Amino acid sequence: MRASEQAYLTLREDILDWRLEPGTVLGEVEQSERLGISRTPLREALGKLAADGLVATQRGRGLVVTAVSVNNVRQLFELRQALEQQAARLAAVHRDTDVFLGLRGEFADVPALLQGAARDEYYDLVARFDAAMDDATGNPYLVGALRSLRPHLVRIRRVSEDNFERLRAAAGEHLLIVDAVLAGDGELAASATHVHLHNSLRNVLASAERLAIPEGETE
Repeated sequence: MRASEQAYLTLREDILDWRLEPGTVLGEVEQSERLGISRTPLREALGKLAADGLVATQRGRGLVVTAVSVNNVRQLFELRQALEQQAARLAAVHRDTDVFLGLRGEFADVPALLQGAARDEYYDLVARFDAAMDDATGNPYLVGALRSLRPHLVRIRRVSEDNFERLRAAAGEHLLIVDAVLAGDGELAASATHVHLHNSLRNVLASAERLAIPEGETE
């Protein structure tokens, strides 16, 4: 793997996991020393992160990790509603029944999974659900838009990820989406997706208030 690609993946993971928090200045000297690479591949990596919207130039500070605000969250969920509801409609038409039957069984087992505090395993399941929905849409443009959105959603999710009660409820909501897809009912799948995203947004906003995340937009 090229040094720039490895640096990109490392920095991206650090940002999504909040090891590099919003507002962190990404100085070239500091980051190149930390990652053990020269400035040229680092600049390539930072350019990709800027294209992702995870870093931005801030006057007088250089490149910084972009902010997370309540307004950002609302705007991302507005876009997410539009994209994921349409994806659900298409998935109900083009579904691979065997794939979604397998997902159904896994989501049904989530309460037992979370009793062991297996949060990472649950998020792996959600990632497989997203991949199955992407494959079932048959629309590469829609999938591209969804994939560009997901890194921002992962970062937001970290705000409330320790709420196991919400994770159990979310698993039930995913199960309803899967059942609607299996039934071939696109509007029911879209409605179940709407409910899931509505509840997810409420939970994230409640966590944001508790953690005093600011209202303002990203600069």
